[in-house]
Amino acid sequence: MSGGRRRLGRVWRRRRPLRTRLALSVTAAVALVAIGVCVAAYVVVRSVLYQQLDLSLTQSARLAAQRDPGAAPGILAGECRFLAAPACAEVVPADPAKDPATPGQLPVDPAARKVAAGTKAPYYTNITVAGFPARMLTTDYAQGRALQVALRADTVEDGIEEASQWLVLTAAAGVLLAALLGHWVSRTGLAPVTRLTATAERIAATRDPRHRIELPPPGREDEITRLATSFNTMLGELEQSVTAQRRLVADASHELRTPLTALRTNAELLARADRLTPDQRERASAALGRQLREVTGLVNDLIELARDEEPQPLVEQVRLGGLVEHCAQAARAHWPSVPFHVRVPAEPVVVPGVPARLSRLLGNLLDNAAKFSRGGLPVEVELVAGLPGRGPELTVRDHGPGISAQDLPHVFDRFYRAGAARALPGSGLGLAMARQIARAHAAELTAEAAPGGGALFRLTF
Repeated sequence: MSGGRRRLGRVWRRRRPLRTRLALSVTAAVALVAIGVCVAAYVVVRSVLYQQLDLSLTQSARLAAQRDPGAAPGILAGECRFLAAPACAEVVPADPAKDPATPGQLPVDPAARKVAAGTKAPYYTNITVAGFPARMLTTDYAQGRALQVALRADTVEDGIEEASQWLVLTAAAGVLLAALLGHWVSRTGLAPVTRLTATAERIAATRDPRHRIELPPPGREDEITRLATSFNTMLGELEQSVTAQRRLVADASHELRTPLTALRTNAELLARADRLTPDQRERASAALGRQLREVTGLVNDLIELARDEEPQPLVEQVRLGGLVEHCAQAARAHWPSVPFHVRVPAEPVVVPGVPARLSRLLGNLLDNAAKFSRGGLPVEVELVAGLPGRGPELTVRDHGPGISAQDLPHVFDRFYRAGAARALPGSGLGLAMARQIARAHAAELTAEAAPGGGALFRLTF
């Protein structure tokens, strides 16, 4: 049964909203404190009132003992049935055989005999006299005798009852205040979480990551504010990612439209091959193959750009000098009319990376430089070892028309092609891919205007 109750409790907690659980927790905590304070106040008030009554009994017992120091067993003073009457007192012998013939008003129990015999310490008891509550002190009196003194306790009982009523009302007010406080705390404390949840639900419903969570003014930051700030930062990154994805799809669709149209035209033309001359068929077939290679290269570039990071199992220590020489040799074969001047340091320069991806990066930079090089002007490639506190640096410079100021901020954008490059082959993805590969290798690729003309690309690890 206890295990079942615990399971039901856990299920109930899981199904309750966080705001409800927080409100109940705050209410329970404050209510427990309020009830605890009221209980402690009741105990203190009761103790103080009885201490005052006990002090009066002690004083009455002292006066009775001084007034009749050797009195025989029996009634010494008093009629304590009345509220305003003084304390009544009786002498109790240790031996019941010595009791007076007329019994007194106060009850005599075995403990009183022990006090008279000197084997028990004085004590207080609550009794009833003539139907009214009273407080009695039993103390030692003389050899073989004890003294019992009693006072009406109506005022004390009434004071305790009145105090308990007020304390019950105070506890009830405290519980109500605790409930209101818990509700207020849950509303104000979880307001940023509520806004965060509403924003997340709105984004999920509209698929629009432009929404942001409203933050409090500076100076009022807390853990929830930091969470909201982190969520806004995540939304900004998501918005940039979605925008880049949409732009990539739109640009890819635009770039693919022209070669796909040409492919369809040439395919339809070859479908009527019986109406074409051999030269026409050969030209259409060559154009179809060229366009197929163009579309294949564009699709492969898109697949490469869709990959955000390099596969870690393929990372190894790469010697940049040898890799630069290899890529330059491949570029000379592809661009026989462009001279490539390569300078690498004698000492080995090693960086962690994926050789095939770094080769693609260098190949894109060399192809881009060769594409813009004017007749006979060289492409200069230089690798320098890292200075203290810096990594190695590779520069690729051409002597072409250079990059205009308005084109410089966009040279690494996908599908961006400057006005001077629109008549040249390419899809506008090479430099974007080069920068992505560089960042995946913890390197930075930048472009700038070279002194004396041309463009300079700088790869810093």
